Amino acid sequence: MSQEQSKIPQATAKRLPLYYRFLKNLYLSGKTRVSSAELSEAVKVDSATIRRDFSYFGALGKKGYGYNIQYLLSFFRKTLDQDELTKVTLIGVGNLGTAFLNYNFIKNNNTKIEMAFDVDINKVGTLIGDVPIYHFDELENRLANDVSIAILTVPASVAQPITDRLISLGIKGILNFTPARINVPDTVRIHHIDLAVELQSLVYFLKNYPLD
Repeated sequence: MSQEQSKIPQATAKRLPLYYRFLKNLYLSGKTRVSSAELSEAVKVDSATIRRDFSYFGALGKKGYGYNIQYLLSFFRKTLDQDELTKVTLIGVGNLGTAFLNYNFIKNNNTKIEMAFDVDINKVGTLIGDVPIYHFDELENRLANDVSIAILTVPASVAQPITDRLISLGIKGILNFTPARINVPDTVRIHHIDLAVELQSLVYFLKNYPLD
């Protein structure tokens, strides 16, 4: 992403993968054009927000003409670095970690879990979803230099010390599925995903903001 594009709002940046996924599905279905209204209905983002998001990248479409899907796909593929393989490591091969390994972003060939680490001797040395499982004691020796992202699915009590070790080994991005709020330096980006909180939020909205 260019220096100018890097100035786009973070909220816009978070929506780009959503746009990319829908556009990819449209392209595979044989469609060549899409309007902001159609995008809005599909991704549940209002059309004004979509047009504003796209405006940060210049003239991507024409009023009354819509957007060329193939052009948008090509543009967002480059913007999201989808032309390069992003290698990921998974830390913690419990139930959630195992699910990640079996899934391994099969719908996105440009993101792949390369290796995983755990302390369970019954899992160490095995393959889950074709991903090798190493003992966490081997982290310093096994973690590849070209792996810069980690998915954290470990007990909250050990999340911070594990994160500290990962950062010391060059990890720059962490997807944290533990309830712990981890401290990282400004040079590292961390996204917290607490499934329990998300579920509680959904229940609240169902009760207080009915769609009927």
